[in-house]
Amino acid sequence: MSTLSNKFQLTCLASLLIFSSWAIHALCHPLNEEFIQQRHEEWMSQHGRFYKDAQEKERRYNIFKNNLEYIENFNNGVDRGYKLAINKFADLTNQEFRSLYTGYKRKTSKAEASSKDTPFTYVNLTTMPTSLDWREKGAVNPVKDQGRCGCCWAFSAVAAVEGITQITTGQLISLSEQELVDCDTKDQGCKGGLMDYAFEFIIANGGLTTEADYPFEAKDGYCKTTKMANRAAKITGYTDVPANNEQALLQAVANQPVSVSIEGSSQDFKFYSGGVFTGNCGTRLNHAVTAIGYGATSGGAKYWLMKNSWGTDWGEGGFMRIQRDVGDRRGLCGLAKEASYPTA
Repeated sequence: MSTLSNKFQLTCLASLLIFSSWAIHALCHPLNEEFIQQRHEEWMSQHGRFYKDAQEKERRYNIFKNNLEYIENFNNGVDRGYKLAINKFADLTNQEFRSLYTGYKRKTSKAEASSKDTPFTYVNLTTMPTSLDWREKGAVNPVKDQGRCGCCWAFSAVAAVEGITQITTGQLISLSEQELVDCDTKDQGCKGGLMDYAFEFIIANGGLTTEADYPFEAKDGYCKTTKMANRAAKITGYTDVPANNEQALLQAVANQPVSVSIEGSSQDFKFYSGGVFTGNCGTRLNHAVTAIGYGATSGGAKYWLMKNSWGTDWGEGGFMRIQRDVGDRRGLCGLAKEASYPTA
């Protein structure tokens, strides 16, 4: 090979390295300060956010700025199959977000299992549809919003009870999360709880009233017994899905919506806006959602369909598609560790 040819190749390689460096710099370069300030003002107006003084506004602005830059760099980087977006959580620290918008609390021991926790009923199920969406079957109410109240457990349990009620009676009723927040003393209202305890309360209480009769207030309150007279839906028991087993979870979801615990506090989970979520997350369960189906994309990516309780401006209209059949037995973000469903 000639010296001229070698020099040409070296020149091309150097140019490529310089171009790559420019590209990386462009992707990771901080956003224009004026642009960020404008976005923050627009975001404050959109979400009705006000701060007590200039110092608080500056602190929140810096949190917002860091989150916005993270999201922009993520979306402009390698395509991971899902996207992020600024939402109402954008000026919160991760610690604040976890304390306000999650709230799943695990049982401290297996000894806490109730006699109402029945054996897994779908263990012998072998024939299941390749995809399923309980919304299409009329068993899922519109997405609700837990607000700044750590009662995801109540929303997850209620969605599962609404689902089995519709499946068995043909009626889709919006049930009361606030009744659980106020009256279920085994759980801790806005400070967290567990879906199994919610099921136990509904059983002992003889049912649960409607959202209309006992509206959600996004705060802890006293138990208003006069609002509980109309037992609109009842269950007889509940079942814990075998732990760390996505196949067992599939068997359950093929038959009804299922309450699922998950680690839902990572940056990517918090700002998820669409696609099949495959993000990095642990298995320290701190949030509760409801599995309402499953499927696969045209490219073959398998996913679970989850209903969340953060309003319709999060995820895909309040729903999430999250990767299914991962190598970890616990499922992505621990979603197969502790799932349960009510029995009619």
